[in-house]
Amino acid sequence: MNGAPPRPGIVLENLVLLHTGIFLVAATWLFGGNALWVRPYLAAWGSLGIALVPFAATGGAGGPKGWTRIAALAPLAAFNGLVLVSCLTPGFHVIQRGAQNLYSVTPVPGWRPSAAVPSAAVFALWLFDGIYLSCFNLVLAVRTRRSLRALLMLGVANAVVLSVVGTAQKLTGAQGPLFGLLVTAQTFFFSTFIYHNHWGSFAVLMAAACLGLIVRQARRMRGQTFFRSSAMAGLVAVAFIAATTPLSGSRSCTSLMILLLGGAFLGWIARVVRKRSYLNESPVPPLLGAGVAVAAALAGIWFLARDTIESRLATTEQQLSVIRAQGSLGQRAILYRDTWDMARDRLWFGWGMASYPYVFPIYNTQDFPDPTDYTPNSYHDAHNDWLQAVAEHGLAGAAVIPFLGVVPLLWLRGRRNPSPLVQFLLAGCGMILVYAMIEFPFGNIAVVLSWWFCFFGAVGYALMDPPGLALGRKPPRSAEAGDGPPDSLPDS
Repeated sequence: MNGAPPRPGIVLENLVLLHTGIFLVAATWLFGGNALWVRPYLAAWGSLGIALVPFAATGGAGGPKGWTRIAALAPLAAFNGLVLVSCLTPGFHVIQRGAQNLYSVTPVPGWRPSAAVPSAAVFALWLFDGIYLSCFNLVLAVRTRRSLRALLMLGVANAVVLSVVGTAQKLTGAQGPLFGLLVTAQTFFFSTFIYHNHWGSFAVLMAAACLGLIVRQARRMRGQTFFRSSAMAGLVAVAFIAATTPLSGSRSCTSLMILLLGGAFLGWIARVVRKRSYLNESPVPPLLGAGVAVAAALAGIWFLARDTIESRLATTEQQLSVIRAQGSLGQRAILYRDTWDMARDRLWFGWGMASYPYVFPIYNTQDFPDPTDYTPNSYHDAHNDWLQAVAEHGLAGAAVIPFLGVVPLLWLRGRRNPSPLVQFLLAGCGMILVYAMIEFPFGNIAVVLSWWFCFFGAVGYALMDPPGLALGRKPPRSAEAGDGPPDSLPDS
């Protein structure tokens, strides 16, 4: 048979795509990775991503450039070094009493890195490295935009199915994730996620990916009406995902979703007005139609989530009344103060990776908030990922962590006017970083994986642009592998 030879590296590319796609789907369906029995399996699967890195660097996208891109792993190497060195000095002494382990603090000089529980630190590092490097392979091995889009579509489709499952659970009164398959004391679970704010963070990331795919497709339609295009299917998908944030009871993530969708909608309005003005046509008909569609969507969300929305609004009003009466943020302010006290005692190198649930009970001053209830307030997370990073890794480790993302972004210098897909992916990632200042989205394995999945998907997609595009100019046809011709004034 005569035909074009297969692209070099196609087997490796497909292997990376398959591995990353399975990783994402498995982490989301296995209770967001937050059931403790699930994590060893996810870490083992992530190990395959670690093993693929040298092959992706030598035979993946860019050939010799792969090894140049490996230099971006210097912050990860530094982070690993800090964690592993800390494990040489246990911060806790373990005392066994029968089947129970008791921990006592070991005095450690402030200049010496230590880990409260070295075994927990090593396992957490193994899992994190597997996640980071599995997603990093998307930059090394994937060579076409079409392949990255297909992987992102898989992530969005998976989120839509999870949204349908979560909605069905709410409507049927399920008592736990997966219709009660997992028993949890957390009443605000949603779909397969144990905690509603973790689901909301995941939903925001997948909605951002879906919006990027919609805008990218809408700007390349030729002779095709919007309602018959795949962009219309994308709008239905993002509506399903977005509706779940108020339905789950996540107030903060509902606000993030409104901000994301509102920004996209305002951008679309500006584009429609500009295009219609250019064509000397009235923008009223499309804007009126969009307004009716938005009103119908909001009515549908209210119909499904009315009880949850009203309940959360009442809770919010009650909490605001307490804040006004006390003149402070109440328990959250105390939690942050106690976490800072924990961080301050080992400010330079922290208490070690994954140490927070072991160490914080020593500093927790909210043991018995109700004198009639002797159940202590226990915290597995600080509800502020940035503050928790300082407590666990110290100023040294917390200073290294941002460079895990900053260094790969340096590859995009000189690449202006990025694809809308890149813009939306990075916008979603940025929103979750800001959200981490008041909550703990990165306390969920599936959210960590989804974040790096979107981040490196955006970086890889942007790297397929030629460098130095001037604002407003169209890339050459060769730069849009698998894309149709761009339309400077597309139908919306």
